[in-house]
Amino acid sequence: MSKKGKIDSRIFLRLLKFAKPYRKLLIFAIVFTVTLAVITPLRPYLISQSIQKYVIDEPNPQLFLVFIAFIFGMLLLETILQFFTTYLSNLLAQSIIRDIRIRVFNHISEFRVNYFDKTPVGSLVTRVVADIEAISEVFSAGLIELVGDLLMLIVVVTCMFVTNWKLCLMTLAPVPILIIATRIFAKAMRKSFQQESSAVNRLNTFVQEHLTGMNIVQLFGREKQEKAAFEEVNKSHRTAHINAVWAFSIFFPVVELLSSFSVALILVWAGLALTGDTIEPEKHFKEIIGFVFWTQMMYRPIRQLADKFNVLQRGIVRSERVFEIIDTNENVQDTGTNSNVDFDKEINLNQVHFAYSEENWVLKGIDLSIQPGQLVAFVGATGAGKTSIVNLLSRFYEFQKGTIHIGDVELRDIELNHLRRNIAVVLQDVFLFSDSLHNNITLGNPEITREEVIAAALKIGAHEFIEKLPGAYDYQLQERGGVLSVGQRQILAFIRAYVYNPHILILDEATSSVDSESEQMIQRATEELTKGRTSIVIAHRLSTIQSADKIVVLDKGVVVESGNHAELVEKNGFYKRLYDMQFKHN
Repeated sequence: MSKKGKIDSRIFLRLLKFAKPYRKLLIFAIVFTVTLAVITPLRPYLISQSIQKYVIDEPNPQLFLVFIAFIFGMLLLETILQFFTTYLSNLLAQSIIRDIRIRVFNHISEFRVNYFDKTPVGSLVTRVVADIEAISEVFSAGLIELVGDLLMLIVVVTCMFVTNWKLCLMTLAPVPILIIATRIFAKAMRKSFQQESSAVNRLNTFVQEHLTGMNIVQLFGREKQEKAAFEEVNKSHRTAHINAVWAFSIFFPVVELLSSFSVALILVWAGLALTGDTIEPEKHFKEIIGFVFWTQMMYRPIRQLADKFNVLQRGIVRSERVFEIIDTNENVQDTGTNSNVDFDKEINLNQVHFAYSEENWVLKGIDLSIQPGQLVAFVGATGAGKTSIVNLLSRFYEFQKGTIHIGDVELRDIELNHLRRNIAVVLQDVFLFSDSLHNNITLGNPEITREEVIAAALKIGAHEFIEKLPGAYDYQLQERGGVLSVGQRQILAFIRAYVYNPHILILDEATSSVDSESEQMIQRATEELTKGRTSIVIAHRLSTIQSADKIVVLDKGVVVESGNHAELVEKNGFYKRLYDMQFKHN
């Protein structure tokens, strides 16, 4: 967007490309708009001619009534054309923003996890919802109506010029003032729209974050401070809107004033001409009537042109923000083509280095092998790199140095969907959607039947508690499953992993924050899930992983020890110290 308030043609043309699949809709909408723009200015001409001929020159009430009926027919035709123009332009707009919204959401869904670590969710919600909704106005109330208003303006001025060019020039005398006012208005509106867009983004981000974290706000008694912070955010939002309203409040009265001034010039011209006997009222009456109508018609599209330009500017400003998302290259590079990998093979990490930002290494040269069917546990202090390793295996993040192989296949050579279909991760913080319990387990996969879900729940030992819920497997969970206990949410995650039957299972802190009853159920679920498959467990409770085939001890991004429980205790090293510290407190 230029600083002079002009429409950025590059962004505008890019936006128009989304209309290509709907060019028939666009063509029909423009045809109806053009027809309407041509017919409407002819009505004043016909009215003035009929009055001149059948009322003044040759009075004929019957023919005059016929013309009146014809004028009503024209009005009906204009109404029908206006209906189709409005309907088709809105249908076009909604079709386009549906495509844009799908493209943006699909693009965001492929972003690396670290993008969401640094981008507020509220900001993304604004882009996907509010910004794209503003784009719809470019097509529903901007572009097509702008074409119609421009054409109508040309037709009106042409009719005026052909009828009486001197009177036409006099009527157009205030237009230069209007052009200057329009340019000032456009600059002011562009600035206010940018402020408004930023304010909406800040408001959405603030509301989303604070509603999500309301329990923390209340727990630490921060209600007053957060209310004050919200008032400031809301104040800036109000100011941005008021700035836009202020520009509107000045511009449109100026247009009305100039319109009235043009009509006054016509009447003054007529009065002076009659006084000076330079015109004959009977012969020039039709010109006066026509010019009064045309003047109103001329200033209406001029006013609307500014309004439509305003809509286009708002849409282009919002389009820039949406295209920023589309142009963001944060998606996981799915360069892998191998979708026929045997996951029942050894997993090897060789000199793997990983950093979330620049070269602040979280993992420093990890060398690790995991045998097929083996249960491997990662232990270590917070920040040691345990979760980072499992994130790399699922390709939520990309490592910078080294290699990871599953059998003979390099991890990045595996087709991404194929990789993730064969790896299941049970996280400590289980996310549940506002949907039925069944759909939360299957994630909407129609290939997983209710019978399979019930069988999995019976294996895990969760069927009994699910049956007690209202509606059982059709029970509607609220956002994040807040009505369930931590342990119950964790158990649902185990059932979800079970029905997807992965080759590699990752349990990330799966029993770190549940009650003893839920832990027993989770231990049973763990035993069921880990049978016959490669499993990786991350745990702070060392008591839960003593039976692991291999325990890998991490510290500050490096492997410091590995072996089974007995071997590590006998070494009397890092693991033994962790073990003694934990069981001393217990």
